[in-house]
Amino acid sequence: MSKRNEWKAMMKRWFGGFGIDVFKVYRSVKSFHLLFADYFKFKQAKDLEPFPIKLNYPCPADRYDTSGVASGHYFHQDLLVARKIFEQNPKKHIDIGSRVDGFVAHVASFREIEVLDIRPIKNKVENIIFRQFDLTNPTSNFWSCTDSLSCLHTLEHIGLGRYGDTIAADGYLTGLETLCSILRSKGTLYLSVPIGPQRIEFNAHRVFSLRTMLDITKNEFDLKDFSYIDDNGDIHKGISLSDKDIDTSLGCWYGCGVFEFQKK
Repeated sequence: MSKRNEWKAMMKRWFGGFGIDVFKVYRSVKSFHLLFADYFKFKQAKDLEPFPIKLNYPCPADRYDTSGVASGHYFHQDLLVARKIFEQNPKKHIDIGSRVDGFVAHVASFREIEVLDIRPIKNKVENIIFRQFDLTNPTSNFWSCTDSLSCLHTLEHIGLGRYGDTIAADGYLTGLETLCSILRSKGTLYLSVPIGPQRIEFNAHRVFSLRTMLDITKNEFDLKDFSYIDDNGDIHKGISLSDKDIDTSLGCWYGCGVFEFQKK
């Protein structure tokens, strides 16, 4: 990552942590005069009835937006794993902590999915069965309860307190143990985490080296398939990992590894 891009990413994260999209603010200021120019031009147009004009919902930054985001960690991992579940069609599928308005919604469009999360969900949605659940303090009711399990972009947060969870330096290991306990023998685990030079960006997430991920999973799981999203937001599917790939985390600074494991 270049120094400039690293600086931009840091600015976005810092302001974003306080609910401010600094680059959207910049785009809004940049196009503010165009908003008023268009408004007065539109007011002069004929045949406006029956629509009264109110300038109470300005969207100046949208002038510079693309038609949508079709890249990045969540876009690609959500589609990839939802497609795998569609193809495998397990009798039961449980998800822990993945994005409800992305991956979970994809799966719920074609089948029932049970969702476990430390955060509450207030809405009831068809095909989504929700239970509040702490990955670091589970109950034995969930032991060996499914042969298909997903946990996407979640494990890296455990123990950092970001979502009200208990502070624990080894939270990711406890979380991984729980995932293993929930899954039946020979069951499938779809797991994704950030990959790159190993570090903690407190209190957002951990970034795992590929070597660490393979080391902490090798005793309980066999790796059946691996894909990753690179620093540009592009996906690479079905990768055969060499020692160099593992040692360099495929050259990623903040990539996303998508692992399909089978429990031993």
